[in-house]
Amino acid sequence: MGPMLTVARRELAGYFATPVAYVFIVIFLVLSGALTFTLGGFFNRGQADLQPFFNFVPWLFLFLVPALTMRLWAEERRLGTIELLLTLPLTQWQAVWGKFLAAWAFCAVALALTFPLWVTINALGNPDNGVVLAGYLGCLMVAGAYLAVGAALSAATKNQVIAFVLAVAACFLFAAAGSPIVTDFLSTRVPALAELARAVSVTERFNSFARGVVAARDVIFFASFIGFWLFLNAVVLDHRKAD
Repeated sequence: MGPMLTVARRELAGYFATPVAYVFIVIFLVLSGALTFTLGGFFNRGQADLQPFFNFVPWLFLFLVPALTMRLWAEERRLGTIELLLTLPLTQWQAVWGKFLAAWAFCAVALALTFPLWVTINALGNPDNGVVLAGYLGCLMVAGAYLAVGAALSAATKNQVIAFVLAVAACFLFAAAGSPIVTDFLSTRVPALAELARAVSVTERFNSFARGVVAARDVIFFASFIGFWLFLNAVVLDHRKAD
């Protein structure tokens, strides 16, 4: 655990040593607030909950999380520092998990800074804070899923722009897979694919958390999803680190 946490602390400090962290947080907070109170119809709903906020989070993360992951490994490969990193007294898995945990912790900080929304709904009414907590847990799970995908794709290229585009495209597929448009289209043509799309949909699983339902199957899905992409990250890294 020691070397992994050392890498995580190094990466997390690196975020705040550049404007990237502050730009990410400001954009996330501004967009989440604007979408919640305008398109989300926060005041028009007449309910003291954060459902409008949770509706937009997976789509905000769709673009913002790849902006975090695009430099995770692509920058190391471009600068030639990946060999130095992997010759340190730590395993490849420790390096992969360390970078992932740093980015995940950063997303947790960004989510925590939306606490004024929670304060607002408690001031306006008597919300079920258990549902709110479950929704935030779901947001963190979605962030972890997108981060794992983005990290694996960042390891596959030296170009950060390519890593960003690939991550957005891949995350969009997993986000949109469970949408009614996709599933209805597939149901009339290939029903088996419709069920597969629902099964791998990140937003489909997240919706349960947003409703306040923390089901074991959804937690297992996210844990397996993150584990698979981090495993793929290690495999890609092993094959491409000498490039």
